[in-house]
Amino acid sequence: MIDFPLVAGSFLVAIVVGLTGMGGGALMTPMMMLFFNVPPLAAVSSDLVTSAVMKPVGGMVHLRRGTVNLRLVAWLCVGSVPAAFCGVFLIRAFGEGAAVQGAVKSALGVALLLAVAGLVLKTLFGDRGGSVGAREISVRPVPTVLVGLVGGLVVGVSSVGSGSLIIVALLALYPVLRANELVGTDLVQAVPLVTSAALGHLFFGDFRLDLTVSLLIGSIPGVYLGARLSAWAPAGVIRALLAYVLLASALKLLGVGNTATLWILAAAVPVGVLVWRLKGGAPASRGNADLVPASRTPQPPAE
Repeated sequence: MIDFPLVAGSFLVAIVVGLTGMGGGALMTPMMMLFFNVPPLAAVSSDLVTSAVMKPVGGMVHLRRGTVNLRLVAWLCVGSVPAAFCGVFLIRAFGEGAAVQGAVKSALGVALLLAVAGLVLKTLFGDRGGSVGAREISVRPVPTVLVGLVGGLVVGVSSVGSGSLIIVALLALYPVLRANELVGTDLVQAVPLVTSAALGHLFFGDFRLDLTVSLLIGSIPGVYLGARLSAWAPAGVIRALLAYVLLASALKLLGVGNTATLWILAAAVPVGVLVWRLKGGAPASRGNADLVPASRTPQPPAE
């Protein structure tokens, strides 16, 4: 039976996933547990199966727009695909996996908060690489495979991380990636990752067809809409949304109450506006500093 409130919730979460490349597990799974009283293992299993269908929709949009680094995708999948399937066995080895999931989510919450700080600093001080779109990304295979390995294991255990954890690591490893390339690459690499984890949960998890159908009805149009917006949105807007979604995900992963979360997110809005205004003076002093003297070269004539 279709749960229409769940359809509406999954639609909104899927827009965030398509727009920012993250939030699927970090928002969808807590939403099901907190607002729809879905048991944790059933929420994880159904969310992963939904993501396996939902993420290719957003990924295809980015592939068509050319905002995907396929070499990065390939190296990430080398580590993430087998690790995601193994993560399901880890859950079985620890029973319900409550202790494991709790530790993983706490660590991930701290990582997301650090990522928010990194995004704010990057916004304040600007990109030092200039026109990054014209640069060739130098892929680092070993750390990229390790990122996929850790991310895949976390996804298999908790359904969280296919976007949140891996996008944080990509930010650290490849700071010259444009915001829409970051989102597109992360969405496409998540397709085989969540498919592997979803297969494991279909065999060994607590998959529920009724939940998954409701999630799919809302998430497929939502992720398509979000991905279309992401492919065209300015990098600064996407980066601001990334920071906001990261903050919301981190607070929920760290177990912050709903009321406190709402207050913190509300306070983050004026802080974001302040950062944006401070950034307005940065280009003149940093990124476009080489242009300023040229425009002001004509000095008052010497007598």
